[in-house]
Amino acid sequence: MREEAILTIEEVSKSYGGLMAVSNLSFEVPAGAIKAVIGPNGAGKSTLFNLITGLEPLQSGHIVFDGCHVDGFKPNRRAGLGLARTFQTPQIFENMTVLENVLIGRHLQGKAGLWDALLYTGRSRREDLAMRNHCLEVLEKVRLIDKAHDGAGDLACGQLKLLEMARALAMEPKIVLFDEFAAGLTWEETEHMMSIVRGIRDEGVTVLLVEHDMHLVMNLCDEIVVLNFGEKIGEGSPEEIQQDERIIEVYLGSEV
Repeated sequence: MREEAILTIEEVSKSYGGLMAVSNLSFEVPAGAIKAVIGPNGAGKSTLFNLITGLEPLQSGHIVFDGCHVDGFKPNRRAGLGLARTFQTPQIFENMTVLENVLIGRHLQGKAGLWDALLYTGRSRREDLAMRNHCLEVLEKVRLIDKAHDGAGDLACGQLKLLEMARALAMEPKIVLFDEFAAGLTWEETEHMMSIVRGIRDEGVTVLLVEHDMHLVMNLCDEIVVLNFGEKIGEGSPEEIQQDERIIEVYLGSEV
């Protein structure tokens, strides 16, 4: 039986001047699934992620997350509901340590008030310790624990992507949006990323990802949505997508 959708995209459109980046797009992401959005460069994939997370406003349509219409919600409010993401180019604070970067994601779960923080009450101290321990556990999970106290600006490309992943997981999200997490990585690093994503799903977190690595997509994902010039041209299982002639034409050319 198909799981209930945790994220629903309903006839969403977004244009920039005369250029339609996303056009009347609709699809669902079942709870507990790993779903990919694929398509050529300029297909509207990153724009879609920006619309889902509230970095850009919708032109038309609706986005429903965990039963709540979030169309007008700011990014921080959507994050508070359990929606996390990473970026194509990691967005980290280079002048902070790796652990401090992850703690930024964890503070969304904080309950202590302003006066607790200002006076550093027992409640605030206990919460800080719990947050720190949780973030260290997350760093252990992504195999960055040995870098916890290093400067984030000193990390290599693959480690930066792991750091962004750790910060997203520290939020204890219901869904994580990964934007090309395998770009620029070695095969070994990509395999490690894939194992982490599988582990996330096994813990009950839904995953929606944008990726160009077709080997990764076909071996990792339960479902795939294919975009071309902002429109959906296909959706289904990896097996169904691989047999769709229109999708093959978009990726390989009509002669092939």
